[in-house]
Amino acid sequence: MASVVAQSHFIFGLRTGVNNNLCYIDEQTLVFPSGNNCVCYNTVQRCQRFIPGSENSRGMHAMAVSANRRYLAVSERGEKATVTVFDLQHERGRKRKVLTAGDASIGEFVCMAFSPDSKYLIGQTGAPEWTLIFWLWEKQKILATVKTSSSSSPVSQVSFNPHNNTQLCASGAGVFKLFRYSEGALKQSCFPKVASFNFLCHAWLTEERVIAGTDGGRLLVFESGNLRREIDVAAQGRSDRLAEVKKIKDSGGDEGPGAAPCVRALLSHSGGFACSLGSGSVCLFEKNEEDSFTLSREIRIAPEPDGEELTPADGREIQTMCMSPAEEAVSISTDGGQLYTFSLSSGETNKLHEEDARFDFLLQPFHSRSITGLSLCIRKPVVATSSLDRSVRIWNYETKTLELCKEFQEEAHSVALHPTGFSVLVGFSDKLRLMHLLVDDIRTFQEFSVRGCRECAFSRGGHMFAAADGTVIHIYSVTSLENVLNLKGHNGKVRGIEWSRDDSRLVSCGMDGAVYEWNTQTAKLESESVLKSCSYTGVAFSSDCKTILAVGTDLTLKEIQDCQVLREVPAAEAAHTAVAVSRSSRVVFTGTSSGTIRAIKYPLPTEKDWLTYQAHCGPVTKMAITFDDQFLLTASEDGCLSMWKIVDKEGRGLRSVRRVVHTEEILVTKSDLEEKAQSALELKTRLEALQMENEYHLRLKDMNYNERMRELSDTLTQQIELLKTSEQALRTQMDKQDRENQQSSAQIAARHAEELKRLESSSSQKLIVEHERYQDLQHECQRLQEDYENRLEAAEESKTQALEELTQRYEVPLQEKTRLVVQCQEEAQQEILMFKEIVKQVEEDEERIIHDVKVKYERKLLAEKKSNSNLKGEAGAMTQKFYSLKKQLDERDAEMNAMKHERQKLLGLIRSLESDIEDLKRQISGHERTNQDKDKTISTLKKKNQELEKLKFVLDFQLNEFKKQIEPQQDDIAEKKERIRQLEEELLQISGSNTHLKLTASDLRLKLRAREKEVQKETQKVKDMETRLQRLKSDLHTCVSFIQEPRKLKDSVQAIHARYVAQSDGVDRSSDDEDDVQAFRQQREHLEKTVSSLKSRLAKSAEEHDKVHAKITKENVTLITEINELRKELSLTKTRVKEHEAQLAAVTRKTNKTRVKSEEGPKQEERH
Repeated sequence: MASVVAQSHFIFGLRTGVNNNLCYIDEQTLVFPSGNNCVCYNTVQRCQRFIPGSENSRGMHAMAVSANRRYLAVSERGEKATVTVFDLQHERGRKRKVLTAGDASIGEFVCMAFSPDSKYLIGQTGAPEWTLIFWLWEKQKILATVKTSSSSSPVSQVSFNPHNNTQLCASGAGVFKLFRYSEGALKQSCFPKVASFNFLCHAWLTEERVIAGTDGGRLLVFESGNLRREIDVAAQGRSDRLAEVKKIKDSGGDEGPGAAPCVRALLSHSGGFACSLGSGSVCLFEKNEEDSFTLSREIRIAPEPDGEELTPADGREIQTMCMSPAEEAVSISTDGGQLYTFSLSSGETNKLHEEDARFDFLLQPFHSRSITGLSLCIRKPVVATSSLDRSVRIWNYETKTLELCKEFQEEAHSVALHPTGFSVLVGFSDKLRLMHLLVDDIRTFQEFSVRGCRECAFSRGGHMFAAADGTVIHIYSVTSLENVLNLKGHNGKVRGIEWSRDDSRLVSCGMDGAVYEWNTQTAKLESESVLKSCSYTGVAFSSDCKTILAVGTDLTLKEIQDCQVLREVPAAEAAHTAVAVSRSSRVVFTGTSSGTIRAIKYPLPTEKDWLTYQAHCGPVTKMAITFDDQFLLTASEDGCLSMWKIVDKEGRGLRSVRRVVHTEEILVTKSDLEEKAQSALELKTRLEALQMENEYHLRLKDMNYNERMRELSDTLTQQIELLKTSEQALRTQMDKQDRENQQSSAQIAARHAEELKRLESSSSQKLIVEHERYQDLQHECQRLQEDYENRLEAAEESKTQALEELTQRYEVPLQEKTRLVVQCQEEAQQEILMFKEIVKQVEEDEERIIHDVKVKYERKLLAEKKSNSNLKGEAGAMTQKFYSLKKQLDERDAEMNAMKHERQKLLGLIRSLESDIEDLKRQISGHERTNQDKDKTISTLKKKNQELEKLKFVLDFQLNEFKKQIEPQQDDIAEKKERIRQLEEELLQISGSNTHLKLTASDLRLKLRAREKEVQKETQKVKDMETRLQRLKSDLHTCVSFIQEPRKLKDSVQAIHARYVAQSDGVDRSSDDEDDVQAFRQQREHLEKTVSSLKSRLAKSAEEHDKVHAKITKENVTLITEINELRKELSLTKTRVKEHEAQLAAVTRKTNKTRVKSEEGPKQEERH
């Protein structure tokens, strides 16, 4: 087992061919298939979480996410198709359940859907069955199955009604069916005529309305399963944004798939729905007031830089569409393996008629076809890939971004990155091109006449590169761009090239089964290993460059040294296709034809000892390890580039043998720099002009705002003066109301005190009277209870004696009857066994006779068939004997008629035998009737016994009833006592609260008087200050008259200073006065609030007192009525006791009579 492991880090690519291959988990996370994994991608943190597929899987086919965004269902092909449900809330996507189709051999599930409550799951199987399976998935239980289509009409989508767990929809080619789950089965609820339509998708708009898209660009609306109308988008021009809604005629002819763009994806949301239309276009519809839909916006995928229109051949046909839970973004996937997104934020959706609405890439632009080449460099954290999609891409594996992408007119078969990261070598079918990596372009520098170069590689020093041309390897100098060496020796195409660490050697492998080690200085062959039965696909030097590791089609990993194979590690089932060796000499990674990655410990083990990782869904084409041993990069035919982090078993990164320093320099041409400088100057001048224009506009705005401020200040000052006058009026009115409230509160308090005294005296008298009546009733109740208990004891004694006598009397006859019943049952069982044996023998005889007759006539039929075939052969070969053969055929027909007559006779015989069987059944029914009669007699005896037991039960029940009737009366009496006690406590509490309220009111009156005195003092102070201010003003006025005479002015100022208080003291006093006024206001407001609260409390206490008084009166009335009722019930109980005594006497008489009859019955039977 390898001590080094690989962890999935990041992946670039989308797996196409998976139904519903893009779904939102939450507002920031999407899930999509990539390679043989399901990837959960967070768009904010730009990180990925992986859910690996099954080991024995042959590929994913469909995905579905539950309505609560917690579960993910993935269908996989295999020997037996499975559906795996994962828990997305678990950090690693824990596998919850694995669902199958039961005993049926199903190859694949083409589509799936969860129910709205996420409890149920439906899966549509593929051809030829086309069966819809309905699971209760948490219990792995199949609830129902139904066949949805024939083998010639594929089903494309199934879904649940989002408002109903039991209603389903299935659509496809000539198929649109609604099913309802009831009574353990799926039943079709409608039968629309849609044989001429090829439905590609559908979506639920409401509980009863479904919209479906066809391959002819038509949107059909179904209501309750019936076709109602059409929204024909393809029939309008692009400028007309209104979707015309029209009724569909019954004739509705066939659709031509090429007449209009297809509608492959539909998505409903709260405001309407969205649909894909043609290549790279999504139309958003909104619901209007007329219950129809209006086309509000069209969003497109950005076209290619050459400006050509998109076509389905471009790989931009939209396959899946999904919307975020908050409906703020819509994301799509295309058949070219690309992911796009568009923001539907409120600021953008207002631009309804925006023509340039374009999708953005969700992650990065991916390869859409097989990746043919992969190469790393030393000085930069970048990797170059080439693909059959005619593109070369430069990825940064540290920032997980695409730095450069260049598309060509031809397919790129190989790629090699220069160690400095400034140049790249790309092999095409006609030439080999050396290109420079610029800031925003990949520009050709030199072309070499190497055709169909499938393998190329730069030396470690970067001064040479090797390129394979069929069976020959050409070595070129990077400085002189000349062909230095030609290495010839392979008989088949070269499939792998790698340089040694010091660039003195080069190893190559080919389809001829040869692995050669070359000297790059002399072009001589240093070692070779040839195995013609193996076609090698990958080769690599070990970390010390002493041995060579090679993989091929013979399902082994070979370690070669000095022309000999040192070790071989056999593969399991899938062949190794690529190999990479870590520079720390601890692990070897290999890729397989099934897409898995294997980590094998180095030195190589002798047994099958490795770690396997689910990586790709196609054969691994290339793999490489970064120069610091931190990342493993793998590429595959599925178009995915996968990044793996290499760590030890404790989760720590590997220590690099040497430190790798990455540079950030880039290549820029002189013309590009001049263009950038020119554009910068233009932008600068434009910025200055904009700044001047903005300053001018700002000045104009300032002037306008100042004018408006003046107008507002004038209006506000007027309003302030009006408010001051209104405030003064309100204050005078408030003082008047305060005086009135004080007078009314004093009057109410006096009245309340008088009412309380009157109520206390009346309630105390009533309580004394009621208490005396209650004691009398209690004595009477005790006396009646003692009398009733004595009677019950006597009744129980008589009842027990009667029961003992009855049980002794009926035990003996019951035992005899049970013995007779047991004998009758044994006899009946013996007769039933005999009858079954007779029926079994008769059936066996009949089956044997029928089998013999069947075998006889089958033989005759075979003979007839053989003779007919012989006759047909003779008729073809000998035409002159036609008439004679015809006669023979007539004779054969006559024999066949005779055989038919014989068959009819046998059928008559069978019918007669069946009538005999019916006679036997009648005999059995007669025996059963006799048994039933005996059972009836037994049942009558049992019923009599049950009646006696019922009588016993009734008597017990009546006794219990009497006891129960007495118990609630006692409970009621106790409750009444408790209620009287509570009322007394409430009266005491009310009286205490009233006294407390009186005390608080008196305190508040005293506080009010003190505050009024303080206010008078403060007003007197204010008047004194005003007179002093007037005197000061007059003195200052006289002082001003001496303004021309300084001495007099000085003397007058000193006199004013001596007469009045110093300025600082005046300021302090004025501030103290202001503080006192403010405190007075606060105290006044507090007192007003307390007065209002006291008034409300007084009103509440008065109301509560009235309520308590009313309650007491009502409860007294109820007590009197209940006492009267108790008296009536006592009289009734007395009469009932007398009636029950009479019933007991009657029952005893009946039991005596039945006892006499039962004794006479057995005696008469013994006489008979």
